[in-house]
Amino acid sequence: MGKKGKREKKGKGAEKTAAKMERKVSRRAKKEEEDLEALIAEFQSLDAKKTQVIESSCPPPSPRLNGSLSAHPEKDELILFGGEYFNGQKTYLYNELYVYNIRKNSWSKVEIPNPPPRRCAHQAAVVPTAGGQLWVFGGEFASPNGEQFYHYKDLWVLHLATKTWEQIKASGGPSGRSGHRMVACKRQLIVFGGFHESARDYIYYNDVYAFNLDSFTWSKLAPSGIGPSPRSGCQMATTPEGSIIIYGGYSKQGPKSEKRKRRRGRDAEAEGARDEEMEKQPSQGPVEIVKEVVAEDGTVMTIKQVISGPAEEKERSESEEEEDGALGQQVEPCPRSNAMLAVKHGVLYVYGGMFEVGDRQFTLSDLYSIDLHKMEEWKVLVEMDPKAQEWLEESESDEEDDDMEGAEGGEEEESSEEESEDEGGEEQHPSVQPDEKHADYLSRTEQYWIKLARSNMGPDAKEKKVVKVAHAMAKTFYEDSV
Repeated sequence: MGKKGKREKKGKGAEKTAAKMERKVSRRAKKEEEDLEALIAEFQSLDAKKTQVIESSCPPPSPRLNGSLSAHPEKDELILFGGEYFNGQKTYLYNELYVYNIRKNSWSKVEIPNPPPRRCAHQAAVVPTAGGQLWVFGGEFASPNGEQFYHYKDLWVLHLATKTWEQIKASGGPSGRSGHRMVACKRQLIVFGGFHESARDYIYYNDVYAFNLDSFTWSKLAPSGIGPSPRSGCQMATTPEGSIIIYGGYSKQGPKSEKRKRRRGRDAEAEGARDEEMEKQPSQGPVEIVKEVVAEDGTVMTIKQVISGPAEEKERSESEEEEDGALGQQVEPCPRSNAMLAVKHGVLYVYGGMFEVGDRQFTLSDLYSIDLHKMEEWKVLVEMDPKAQEWLEESESDEEDDDMEGAEGGEEEESSEEESEDEGGEEQHPSVQPDEKHADYLSRTEQYWIKLARSNMGPDAKEKKVVKVAHAMAKTFYEDSV
């Protein structure tokens, strides 16, 4: 057989392998979603047993992050819904509803029949209609091992006066997502951005949707001008004039990582990117982080946080210690991400969140407040000792299970893949080195897989699609090899 014939046969073999890998990734994504839907349904069956409203005084909620904290539109109350907690081995999702009484500094738990499924990284907005309504859209559900995610696209309303949940079914709304933002503006709920991840890929959004609170209909908006790039975890607020301000956020560029850092949280990804950048510059001076907070009266306040690099770390001077001694001990929240925020009467409340020490993630349940008009001092409303935080080290068996995750198909499928490779006479794919991580393997062999994907998809295929398919092929081959 001539060289041309060999190349044609080799190309067909590579095409078969690529198609098989693509189908395998699709099956894995579908199976993960079905498994999570079954788990969600199981939790909902437990919630269905609730038949009456039960409100009772309780201690502060358990540690959590990625929930929502909203100010009651008519009462001096804050409403906490949902969130997540990770103890090092297992992820817990919540759909609990708590109410914080600002004047009494007390918590109560409200159990209401037929609540939304458990979720985190959703969005909530309040409107004063009919004694107050809390609207909840989207978010995600994570598997107990924190490696699989189901993204919601449902819309719920909590009628605060009657304490009843209602699911609003209206077509034409945003796709399933988490890490998005939603605000109430002129009898509409405005949804922007967000994030979606599956076994196949991840997507960031910059689309804008409006839900009309009078007609109960969704519409996709097309604002003029150049809009923000796709992102999740940004800040979004309305002004008294009815404008919407969008600030910051995060969008991961490059290949999808092998795994998310366990329960780092979608809204905290920007913080992670910042931390990584700081780690790359260990010998430089202080880093100044500027953040803006928009108060409910539209006032924009700038907060500057200066973080010292190792070159700046030194013992505090005697004059600094004397100054602190004269002023008294200054209290402020510890560094954190994924905290829950709410503003009521010009006071900012910060509850919970997560901070990291090495590989450990500590989830908080403390509550602080600060007057945004004075910006003088933080007040501690609920204390928590981070050292008492539970953290279970990941067991070796868990790591082995993670390594085996996604290995589907059995001996029959493996043999068929080998046959297709033999039929094509193709060269062997770059092998996985001992103990090599997926990210390292992908970095080392990415150009090979992109070239292979391009040869299968043709010269007219878009570059982004080629890269996406190449990464899927590389991941499938990697998982089959380890």
